[in-house]
Amino acid sequence: MPPKSRRYDLAKTRSALLSQWRALIGYVETLTPSQLAQPSRLPGWSVADLLSPIAQSAGRVARCLAIPEPSRREVDLVSGIADSDGILPGVPDQSRQGAARSIRVADEVGAAEIALTPVAHDRLVAAPWGSMRLTDFLATQLVAAIVFADSLTTEFPHDQRALATVSRTFADVLAGKAPGRSVELRIPPVIVIQCVTGARHTRGTPPSVVQTDPLTWVRLAAGRLSWHDALASGWLSASGERSDLAGYLPLLS
Repeated sequence: MPPKSRRYDLAKTRSALLSQWRALIGYVETLTPSQLAQPSRLPGWSVADLLSPIAQSAGRVARCLAIPEPSRREVDLVSGIADSDGILPGVPDQSRQGAARSIRVADEVGAAEIALTPVAHDRLVAAPWGSMRLTDFLATQLVAAIVFADSLTTEFPHDQRALATVSRTFADVLAGKAPGRSVELRIPPVIVIQCVTGARHTRGTPPSVVQTDPLTWVRLAAGRLSWHDALASGWLSASGERSDLAGYLPLLS
């Protein structure tokens, strides 16, 4: 049976998302035109290219809140992320303008903050991939904010609450994609889960253990880092016959 979806707190998720967006705005505002023109960590994309989908992701929040509330929920957070290729919107070639991108990101974030201010309950919203709880929808945009920020630079100052939330989200998606109890995934100090079919682990040291830090796990789940490279670098440790999770990754299409 698939694991039960984790329930996230609306106020904490909203706060983490706004903090991560503000960190993005603050970082972008320090960049010179020559820095904006430099290649990002996403092959074929400049730093300026990435600002358009960042703004697009932030803009989704205000747009979705402006639509009447759906009558029923269609997807939860785990299935929404696992099944959707719209979490990280692409950038059409014709939109790569490189002009005043930092202002557009700030404007979209400002509109989202205004739209979120009066929201006091976990209402439903019509996300592009199906209606879902607002908290879960904000968590999907938190995924986008973390992954895009990491694509700008490896030294990005992520909001730690945001990074922890996204790490838990990706761990939950893996547990849904590979249910079972033969492998223990440890992401200290954020979360420990069990996954992958096989002999059930109940106590003591599990037969297969995977351990890494939150940012490395996010990079693996988002396809920004390969399993082999993470092992070779020492950022990831894996022991036991079922500990190779490469076949389940990345979790984002």
